[in-house]
Amino acid sequence: MSKPNLARRVAETAEIALTTRKYVTFIDVVTGLRWLHTRHVDTWRQGRAATLAELAAVDEDRLLATAGLLRDWALAKGLKPVETPYVAGTRDRRELRFTARHPQEPFRVHWLSPDLGEAAARRLAERQAKAPDLVVVAPLDPWTCASCGDTGPYLIMEDDRPHCLTCSDMDHLVFLPSGDAALSRRAKQESGLAAVVVRYNRRRKVYQRQGVLVEEAALAAAEERCLADEEARQRRRERDRVRRDEQDDEFRARMAAEIARLFPGCPPERAAAIAGHAAQRGSGRVGRTAAAKALDENAITLAVVASIRHLDTDYDRLLMSGVPRMQARDMIRERIERKLTEFRLGR
Repeated sequence: MSKPNLARRVAETAEIALTTRKYVTFIDVVTGLRWLHTRHVDTWRQGRAATLAELAAVDEDRLLATAGLLRDWALAKGLKPVETPYVAGTRDRRELRFTARHPQEPFRVHWLSPDLGEAAARRLAERQAKAPDLVVVAPLDPWTCASCGDTGPYLIMEDDRPHCLTCSDMDHLVFLPSGDAALSRRAKQESGLAAVVVRYNRRRKVYQRQGVLVEEAALAAAEERCLADEEARQRRRERDRVRRDEQDDEFRARMAAEIARLFPGCPPERAAAIAGHAAQRGSGRVGRTAAAKALDENAITLAVVASIRHLDTDYDRLLMSGVPRMQARDMIRERIERKLTEFRLGR
């Protein structure tokens, strides 16, 4: 990729993050460029990789060049640089390294919009500077503690090696499964020592939160607090649900309007159906990405392509007959292009 082309892609990706959150980071850009997946970032933050670069699809020099292009773009936009510490979710809280051969400062800068108020900027800085939760892994495969040679249901990484909770002085903690956000939050607040428990989902290729480990007395105190204000929290949950539904309706309407603008030949009811499907909350579909929320043209086009693939071609039948996914996509590519042209030209 040429430098001008890379600069353009960095600018487009950074603009999406800035529009969505009022600030942009190096990690926003490299994940937006698809050089890293969020699961790679999770692995790195958990202290399970020496550098972020070793998980990336490009070399360290390209990452450094990208950080420089992000800096040039951000300064031209008048964004405010704030250097932010990155520490691992391990007991030693060691500083995370982006690359092995380069200074770390260019990668740690968060670029804040001048539209971000002083109070909001201060809250953001405090949140980013806060040490991340300790992360404990519920492993899928057999493992052995690097200290005692034993095993157990959980491991925590220290010095890039797995250790059991006993050797990590955490075996007095009790497990609180996910499901009650208020109880989990309050139990962590009450607990002097706590850790988030994650397990790797091989199908989705991400670490998923399973619950938290907290002190037993902290859990009891949190349960008492939750019982005391359950009615008020129920009313707040209902208000939040109504607000989210209104936000989702507004977002789907904006996405449908953008589909109609980009593809005037797409029937209005089809545009509404595409937006409703792609933007479904919790679906993980393209409509829930930051790019789609910013109504990025590429993300909107991907949502339309997905609809055409399943409704206007025999793609699903090919999959059911045993044709490999990428081969099936090659077989229907021309039909998708013809339908896209029809939608774009309005005939």
